[in-house]
Amino acid sequence: MINEYVKLFTESNIIITGLKNMLEAESVNYIIKDKFESARLGGYGEQSTSVEIHVLKTDATIAENILAVYKEKINV
Repeated sequence: MINEYVKLFTESNIIITGLKNMLEAESVNYIIKDKFESARLGGYGEQSTSVEIHVLKTDATIAENILAVYKEKINV
């Protein structure tokens, strides 16, 4: 079985961490791509708002609903 992920949201690490916690509470599978940390380790720069969270395509609808609640909560 192939797991297909779709990008849900891009923001800073601290904002993504809050969203990650909400996704975990609802058992939504996700992966985080931290381009900022990768760039730092590689010795070049990247914007601090370059952290992406991806969810399984099958969980996308649930994750989008969670994201909407989270954005309202943090006023984004």
